[in-house]
Amino acid sequence: MMQEIDFIKCNPTQNMTILVKTEHSITEHTRIASKMMAYDNVYAEQVGFIERPVTHKAAAHLQMAGGEFCGNACMALAAFLAAEKGLQVHEQTDVVLETSGTDELVACHVKRQGDTYHCQVSMPVPEKVEQRVIQYEGNELSIVIVRYREFIHLVLEVEAFHEEVKAQAESLAKLLGVTLGAQLIGVLLYQVQSKELAPLIYVPSVDSLIWERGCGSGTASIGAYLAWKQEEEVVEKITQPGGTIGVTATWYNGAITSLTIEGSVGIVAQGKAFVNV
Repeated sequence: MMQEIDFIKCNPTQNMTILVKTEHSITEHTRIASKMMAYDNVYAEQVGFIERPVTHKAAAHLQMAGGEFCGNACMALAAFLAAEKGLQVHEQTDVVLETSGTDELVACHVKRQGDTYHCQVSMPVPEKVEQRVIQYEGNELSIVIVRYREFIHLVLEVEAFHEEVKAQAESLAKLLGVTLGAQLIGVLLYQVQSKELAPLIYVPSVDSLIWERGCGSGTASIGAYLAWKQEEEVVEKITQPGGTIGVTATWYNGAITSLTIEGSVGIVAQGKAFVNV
């Protein structure tokens, strides 16, 4: 038996995102997401479900399939809601969202630029940024841990994105996914001189391990890392395989006080998908 699912597919910096419009029990999310993300279905890197918000201040609730927080999916939903309101070229609007992975409301500013939507999104501030030296595969590995309430990002400064480093990142992500019990583990390979990021995202609940072409929350964590390292406000554009995402991290009185990211979103498809029940 086939199940019909209404969806929108968005392109935030080539981090292809499916937003499901039809209502489904949260117990169905993992199954539906796994089917829709597959190469022989709609095909994307992640799936979020559009739900009714709890608070009247929010336009919608975004529930990611793995229960994680996703900055790019927030941008995608904000762009879609702006498009549904009939936002015209050069017009702009504000959209407030509830989302999984954080108790904070997410403020999104959307401006239409031709066929794309430029979005600026407020991001959760990490609970802690710390440097650790860990024993891994018989070697000492220096990492920076950016801790959030529901997820963890690791920042590794590298000279190049070669296969050995990427294989090590994949192994580390899966190991920590088992041992830490977090909803999401991100391993962020960062080249300081070129300001390039290769983001690996692992969501244990859906067993999704993906080298993303653009990562909003990873970009925010790089901004947080740089602000922590330099002890000052940071405004940067971080280059990724799918394009560039901007980040602003404010630093006050020895702490990161706010994080925002900005990038472009295209709405590339809308229709019905069919998955086996």
